[in-house]
This record gives sequence, C-alpha cells and structure tokens, in this order.
Amino acid sequence: MHPAEAAAPGIPLRTALAGRIVDACQSMRGRRLPFLALAFGAGIAIYFALPVEPSPAVCGAVALAAAVFGALAWIGRGGAGLLALLVAAVLAGLVVAQLRSISVAGPVLGFRYYGPIEGTVLAIDRSGSGAPRITLGDVRLDDVAPVATPHKVRVSLQDGQGIVPEPGARVMTTGHLMPPSGPAEPDGFDFQRHAWFQSLGAVGYAGAPLMLAEIDGTSRPLATLRHAISNRFRARMPGATGEVAAAITTGDRSGLPDDVTEALRASNLAHLLAISGLHMGLLAGFVFWLVRGGLALVPPLALRHPTRAWAAAVVLPFAAFYLALSGGSVATQRAFVMAAVMLVAVMLGRRALSLRSVALAALLVLLVRPESLAGPGFQMSFSATGALVVAFRALSDRRFSWMQGWRGAVIALLLSSVVAGAATAPFAAAHFNRVGQYGVPANMLAVPAMGFLVMPVLLVALLLMPLGIEGPLLAVAGVGIDWILLVADRVAALPGSTGAVQAPGPMVLPMLGAGLTLLIIAWGRGRMVGALILVLALPVWYASPRPDVLISDDGRLVGWMGPEGRYLNRPTGAGFAAQIWLENDGDMATQEIASERSSPDATGLPLILTARGKRDFPDAAAACDGAWLVTPLAGIEPVEGCRIIDADTLRRTGAIALYRVDGGWREVSTVERQGRRPWVPD
Repeated sequence: MHPAEAAAPGIPLRTALAGRIVDACQSMRGRRLPFLALAFGAGIAIYFALPVEPSPAVCGAVALAAAVFGALAWIGRGGAGLLALLVAAVLAGLVVAQLRSISVAGPVLGFRYYGPIEGTVLAIDRSGSGAPRITLGDVRLDDVAPVATPHKVRVSLQDGQGIVPEPGARVMTTGHLMPPSGPAEPDGFDFQRHAWFQSLGAVGYAGAPLMLAEIDGTSRPLATLRHAISNRFRARMPGATGEVAAAITTGDRSGLPDDVTEALRASNLAHLLAISGLHMGLLAGFVFWLVRGGLALVPPLALRHPTRAWAAAVVLPFAAFYLALSGGSVATQRAFVMAAVMLVAVMLGRRALSLRSVALAALLVLLVRPESLAGPGFQMSFSATGALVVAFRALSDRRFSWMQGWRGAVIALLLSSVVAGAATAPFAAAHFNRVGQYGVPANMLAVPAMGFLVMPVLLVALLLMPLGIEGPLLAVAGVGIDWILLVADRVAALPGSTGAVQAPGPMVLPMLGAGLTLLIIAWGRGRMVGALILVLALPVWYASPRPDVLISDDGRLVGWMGPEGRYLNRPTGAGFAAQIWLENDGDMATQEIASERSSPDATGLPLILTARGKRDFPDAAAACDGAWLVTPLAGIEPVEGCRIIDADTLRRTGAIALYRVDGGWREVSTVERQGRRPWVPD
C-alpha cells in the first residue's frame, strides 16, 4: 500500500508518518540499550574513519551538539526522543574516541636510534619469531631529551641465552629502536595506531639486558606473586603443560613453545590461551556454583535469604583478583566488565544473560577503551555473547523438553560451539585470513576439559598453594591440559585443517558488524535488514580487489600478482611485509616459494625494475625507459623517463599498492589511506 493510502482520511501524510515514528519508538521501550550501544560504536567508527583529525573547535561543537540532542531526547522521551538519543550517542562516541586519543598521546621516536636503552620492565611476551620481548617504561635513551623520550618502548631480545627479567625489574641493554611502522599495505593493519593507543613510542631489538635493580617484592607484590605462581607451575608441571597453566592463570605466555602455539591456532583453540570471556566465565561459574551449592546445604539460609545474590557478591572479588593476577590485559578487562555487569544484575534480581547486560558491558568497554572497537577481541567476544544470548533465550522461551538432563548438556555444548563459531568466524577470517576447518569438533573436545577440569582444579590449587599441598591438584589439571594439547596436535595434523581467506576490502568489516548486530538486537523487519547486510557483505568481500603490485615501505620488497600467485623479488629479507602480503592474498606459500614463481615479465604487467643497492642501480637506471624503479637507497638523483621510488619517497608515502587500469597504474599509498591523524608521522 502506498504511504498516502495508509494515512487515515483527513490526516496529513506528514502527521501520519510522525505518528508511526512515535509508535515505533514507544514499541522499543525496554529494548533501547542495545541500539544505544550500536549508535555509540558507530560514532567511534566514524572517528577512526575520518581522513583528518578534528580540531579542538570542531570537537567542542560536536560535544555541544551531543548535549543538545541529549536534552531533546529527554524532552521527547515519551515519543520520538529515541531518535535524538541515538544521534546524541553517535556524536558522543566520536567525542569520546578523540578524547581517548588525546589522553594517550606521548612522544614517538622520529628517527632510528642505536645505543643504551634503560627502563623498567612492564610486560613480557614473545614476538612473531618466538624471541622474548619486553616492554619498558620510565625509559632513558642516550642523548635523547626526556620530553622527546617515548613513555614506553618494546624490544625483542635477540640473545636467546640471556636471562629474561621479570616485570618490575630495572634493566639496561644496547639495541636498535625505530618508530612504530605503518601498515604493510594500504588498508592493512595499522600498527602505528595500535601503538599510539598503547603509548608505545618505539620498537626494536636488543641484546641480553643487564639487571640494574632487582624487583622489590614489597613495592610490587602483585608482580612478584604472578612471577612466583608462574615459576611454581613450571616446576611442578614441566614442559608445555606448565607453560599453558601459567598462560591461563597469570597471562604469562613468554615460555610457550612455537609448535604448541601454532597447533592451537590451526585447530582454532588459540582462544584458550588468551584470558578472556571464556576463562572469566568459567571461573565465575565455578565459584558461583560452589558458593550457592554450599549455602543450599543450610536450609534456613536457602529458604529465607537470596543466596543467589549472595553467591554473585562472593564471585565479584574473585573475578577482580583474577583480573589483577592475569596482568589486566585489554581482553581480560573486557571479560571482567562483562562478568561484573552480569553479577551485579544477579545481585539486583535481574536476568544476568540478556541483551541489555551485553549492551551495557559493551558501552562500558567502549567508554574506557574506544579503540578496542576496531580489534578482533571486541568484535568476536560481543558477537559470540550476543548470539548465544539470543539462541538460548529462543530455546528457553519454547521450553524444549528434550533440553533436560544429560542430553540437554550435550546439546547445549554443541549449540554453543556452533553458534559462537558461526558468529565469530567472519571476524576471525577477516582479521587473521585463516579459517580453522575443524574448529567446532576441536572446541567440543577441548572446551569441556577446560571448563570442568582445568579451570576449577587450578583455582583450588591456587588457594592451596600457600600451604604447599597443591601438587596432586596440579597433576590432575595437567591431565586436562595434556588432553587439550593432544586435541590441538591431532586436529592441526588433519589434511586441510587450516584454510586461507583473502583479506576483505575496507567496507566489509563495518557491514559484518552492523549486519550481525542488527540480526541480534532487532526484531521483525530489523532482523531482515541485518540478514540482508550480512548477505551483501559476502559478494563485496569476494569482489575486493588485491593490488597488482605492492611495494614495501623500505623499498626492499616488491610483489607482483601473477598467474601462480604473488611473485616476490627476494627469497629473504623484509619477511614481515612478505608474510602479511601473502596472508592477505589468501596464499599459504612461504616467501621463498613465492620468490620462485613466474617472473614479472611473464605476468604482462607494465615494467617495474628494482635495484637492491648501489651496484645494481646504474644498470637498472640504464634500462629504465618509461618504467618505475624501486630501490631502498636514499638521495637518488632524477633519471629522465624514469619514475624513481626510493627511500625518501617511501618515507613520505609509506607502502604503495598499484592497481592496473587501462595499461597504466592507479597508485594508493598507506599514508594517503591513513589520513592526517595524530599517530601518522608528519
């Protein structure tokens, strides 16, 4: 029916439409919080998509507009005020994101540095190559003024025989530092932005550190406790078993063997190592069950008092302690916020697992760390949680009788794996370019061992550790960990266990996020819109073009797309860029294999020459007749009829992608894509 025909006789069309809007807004009473979280996240996304950083005046004007729309929302709260509230949330998200960017601002090293590096160890992890890596705070650099010294630096320790210090120790080493690098290709992962929000002003590598001052256990008791617990696990549970136990309790993954990490990734079980919603939920669930079960044994208490709320109140400090013990990573903070919101809901007599609680947790996380919106952790955590809430609420509303007893437990486990896997798979594939083909069965075999054996037993072992009688419990937990590692090894060894996926274009992730969110929080036609957006995201993803030529930001590596895949001009060197390019192509080949493919002359692409050094340059320049010449050298004089891409050019542009158009090139640079933002060097 035409809208004009829908209006009652004698009532203007505009009035009828306004009435429908008011009715639609009123029908959302009690379900507005998820839409508010969606609007707030949209504002944050708009901030990160801006090509230019808003000026203070613009930021102030946006904040004022947010306040005005907030006031209009209050005035119209009985009618269409929801629309004004959503606009206010979008504007508030933009302002909060910029304020966060300003609050974390710090000096960024503007040159390559070699010399003494002194600082206090803040964190220990491993680099992509497996080398121990330390993050230092309170940094001192030789001949660098304090105002220009980064607040934090991160160095990989190249001397494998050196002693890795524990957090809190004051150390000194000699090494190389450089500014955080930009994306390996346009629209790729922006490490400069990631480092900016971590206040990380330089990265590099160094030799074995010298201890200047041992950690003071009295001034940093928590760091001392974490270190002692990790060492106790390693002593009582040798090998990979103890390393996994340390990883899931204290967050210390510095000793994990590379083959174990790779097997867990290939089997889609790597999330068991990251202390996130699963671990926090398992811990909270076990303590809640233990406390409430104990109170149920006392009938006067169980019958007369809200033991459910009491149990939730007991769980909250346990969850907070786990947050502190694990090192308080971003993923753990997000998991704690979600758990705390749900526990408070239980204490207030509300439903713990609801879309309102998930939306409130998302709002709190984004309010504190708006940059987490762009990360895979946030997207996968909340997509999985929201999907599970909707799925189990649908089953609960229908009261399926076959969901009772042991059959219900098995079906719930299967349903959880399928629903969570389906909700997170698109985001995992988009961020990591890998799909674990057997992730669902692997999780069905491994997650119960983590939930029913490893986490509860390790918790009790931690409580008994001061008495020194935790040995038998650690042996039991070790059985569960060994089972998980066995599942990971066997699944990873299966043919085709890991599939490669091409990186999506810049519009795909926003479409996936908006579509899945609407599918979860909306109803009726709103869910149909969400499903339609998800369906449309797939052809957009498939049609996302890959660059015909990629040039690394240092000029050392060039990759041409050919019939066999991307050809690389060198088998070694610039390995990080080579790995990223091949992964984004959906190509599982190594750099060495890619360098043995058909040469660029066989691809039919316009000519691009390379010169690795001063010896190669004269011959390349002589052959450069209307071609491009890429070299890592700096200060190159112009050559007639030749486009020179040297180190000076790449310092201004970053990595370059070239697309073939009508026999020529369409050039896209990373700096162009990044825009004029605080984390992009001038």
